[in-house]
Amino acid sequence: MAVLDAFIDGRLVAGRGWFSRDEAVASGIARSALSTALTRAVAKGKLAHPRHGFYLIVRPEHRAAGAADPAEWIDPLMKHRGLGYRVSLLRAAAHHGSSHQAAMIFQVVAPRQLRDLTLGVHRLQFIYQEPEAFAACNEPALIEAIKTPAGFAVVAGVELTLLDCMRYMHRAGGLGSVAQITKDLGARADPRRLARAAVHYEGAAVRRLGYLLEQADHNKQARALRVYADGARYFAPLDPGVKPIVAALADVPERDSSWKLLLNEVIEVDA
Repeated sequence: MAVLDAFIDGRLVAGRGWFSRDEAVASGIARSALSTALTRAVAKGKLAHPRHGFYLIVRPEHRAAGAADPAEWIDPLMKHRGLGYRVSLLRAAAHHGSSHQAAMIFQVVAPRQLRDLTLGVHRLQFIYQEPEAFAACNEPALIEAIKTPAGFAVVAGVELTLLDCMRYMHRAGGLGSVAQITKDLGARADPRRLARAAVHYEGAAVRRLGYLLEQADHNKQARALRVYADGARYFAPLDPGVKPIVAALADVPERDSSWKLLLNEVIEVDA
C-alpha cells in the first residue's frame, strides 16, 4: 500500500521508528484499508507488532533479528501503554559495567502486571512492582537514561539495579549471579541513595544485599543497610530458593547473626 509506505518513510525521516494505529489513521490512511496493509507489512518483516495498536518499523539491518534492540523502542512502547517503567536487573547490570552479565533477556520493571514479550530474537520480561513503591523508586536521583539512536530509555541507577536484582533474584540468575553483580557494582553505589531506596523493598532482601556487599568488601554500602538487620525479628535464608528434600536430614545452616541470615548456600564469584 503506497500510502502506508509513504507514511512509514515520513516517520523514519523524522527519526521515529514506531507508530500507533491511531497515528496512521490520523495521517489520512483509510481505516478500512489499514488493517490489511499492516498485516501484509508485518508478514513481510517490514513492521513488527509487539502490542495491540503499536508498530515498529523494521529497518533492513534489523530484519534478521525481527526488530531493533528493545532499548530503542521500550520508551515509546511504554508511553503508548501509559505506563512508567525502568530497564533493570541483568540488562541494567550490564549497562553499568557488570561484564559477567550477558543480558540475553531485556528486563523491565513496571507498576502493572504485563505479559512477557518475544519479538524475533528479543525476549522482554516485565517484572511487577507495587505502584506506590515503583513511583517512589523511579525518582530522578535513582534512575538514569540509556542513549539510543532513537532517543532515550529509562534505566535503573546502580542502587536500584542492586536492589532489584536482589529482590527478584530468581529473575536475575540466582544467588551466584546477584553476588557477582554486587561485587562488580557495589563500590559505585551511593550509600545514602541505597539506604533511601531500600525503604521500599522487603527487609529480608535488603539484608541479603547488605550481606553480599559486606562479603565483597563494599563496607560503606553495607553499613548503610545495617539498620534493616538490627531491627529484624527472624532469620531469613540467604537463598530462599534452596529447599531441602527431607528437612530432618538436612544440615542445619550456619547463621550470620549480624545480618539475621541462615547461610544455606555457598557463594562463588569471579575475582
